[in-house]
Amino acid sequence: MAKSVNLASENAELQLLQALVENSFDSVLITDASRDGKIIYANTAFKKLTGFDPAAVVGKTPRILQGPATDKKVIARLATALKSGGRFEGKAINYKKDGTPFIMFWRVVPIKVGRTIVAWVAIQRETSSL
Repeated sequence: MAKSVNLASENAELQLLQALVENSFDSVLITDASRDGKIIYANTAFKKLTGFDPAAVVGKTPRILQGPATDKKVIARLATALKSGGRFEGKAINYKKDGTPFIMFWRVVPIKVGRTIVAWVAIQRETSSL
């Protein structure tokens, strides 16, 4: 007979979220809320999307994905959203670890504890059109 598990417990919630993020088809990147916005987590789908190993990008900024064809207007719109504490959605040309350009669609949302933003979560996927 299967034992009932209390999914409302904090430990169960964390395990559920970890399973969700690690098994997502979409890349998930989490950055700290400091001015530098350093990467504190990347899931395995991030490696499939970009070629960067998640452990190797921790401590770097998401700018590692930008290059010559990355639209500066989109990045400025992202910066404005981050400064205001709002959400962001956009598409831009980014670059894989090997230098291959690709079109990335992404959504960035704040993670708040109370009223304080402590981190940002970016959900990313490759798309075929700008």
